[in-house]
Amino acid sequence: MCGLARNESDAVSGVKLIVGLGNPGGKYETTRHNAGFWFVEQIARAAGGVFRPEPKFHGDVCTIKVGGDELRLLKPNTFMNRSGQAVASLAQYFKIEPAEVLVAHDELDFAPGKVRLKQGGGHGGHNGLRDIVAQLGTGDFLRLRIGIGHPGASDLVTGYVLGPPGLDDRISIDRALDAAAGVVPMVVAGDLMQAMQRLHAQ
Repeated sequence: MCGLARNESDAVSGVKLIVGLGNPGGKYETTRHNAGFWFVEQIARAAGGVFRPEPKFHGDVCTIKVGGDELRLLKPNTFMNRSGQAVASLAQYFKIEPAEVLVAHDELDFAPGKVRLKQGGGHGGHNGLRDIVAQLGTGDFLRLRIGIGHPGASDLVTGYVLGPPGLDDRISIDRALDAAAGVVPMVVAGDLMQAMQRLHAQ
């Protein structure tokens, strides 16, 4: 993964930590709820990075270089509902501000294949985001919303997110992850508007 030249006119503090949300273990590896894991795993593979268990951060961590900047990737092993414990531990240790964190997560409100960057906000009912907001004390972090589609009724959501997508949906999600990975150098450089414009034009 290569870096891009920083545009001084719209550069802000860049992303130093990307968190992929999901549940640990082979049982959950292919489930929709693990779309965030899929994203950070893809970034690590492209950069030749390897995730290693870091018990003090309650997750698996991979450190890579993007355009000369150091970027940490995190997969919490606390299960979705306690994701904030891992995020807060790592961010506090390395003095990473909430605004320098990007959280990648599955998004029921988007169809498979749609992916969007969002700056700040609430948790939207997502339990992983809910705990991160609670642990950081703010919702002022970036989100990468990875569309997985919706089962159509609220009482079907739990089984849906804990199930694997069909082949066509997985292909669409993988394409969306490719597009999102392409703007990582921009968000690391702090060029958020450029990243949004490119990603949202897909």
